[in-house]
Amino acid sequence: MDIAKVRLAGPDDVGAFKHIRLEALRLEPAAFASRVEDWEALSDEDWLGRVTNGAVFIAFREDEPVGLMGLLREQSAKSHHRATIVMVYVRASERGAGTAKALLDRLTEHALDAGILQLELTVSTENPAAQRFYAREGFAKIGRLPAGLIHEGKEIDEVMMAKRIG
Repeated sequence: MDIAKVRLAGPDDVGAFKHIRLEALRLEPAAFASRVEDWEALSDEDWLGRVTNGAVFIAFREDEPVGLMGLLREQSAKSHHRATIVMVYVRASERGAGTAKALLDRLTEHALDAGILQLELTVSTENPAAQRFYAREGFAKIGRLPAGLIHEGKEIDEVMMAKRIG
């Protein structure tokens, strides 16, 4: 299988972003801090803002969105060199096909071009495959966030990871 094409989303990609983000939240609700109901309630203007504030990368197979990865840069002057990877999702049929790496590579290239020196993320302790992926990509565990998420009454710890890129 060839690798999905990844691009930085723009205003014309709001529909694709909405489609893949809601899919992610419906199919993997325990993996995200957000609830699908919160995102379903967003206005069209809010969806546009989510695409254009920060950086959102979407992986496409033909015209179908199959993966997603976002980047939120720190705003204060002293931490402007850091950014957090958010909203990571790859459709089950794409896992193991290089889609996550393609998304991360494109995001990292964008971050370097923007002068970002460090990427950070949190990943559920219940997702060892994601932890292994990030470790293979050079991320180091820097801590653990007890009860980082509470899903359906269950506390889920998160592993904090970081990678220097510049």
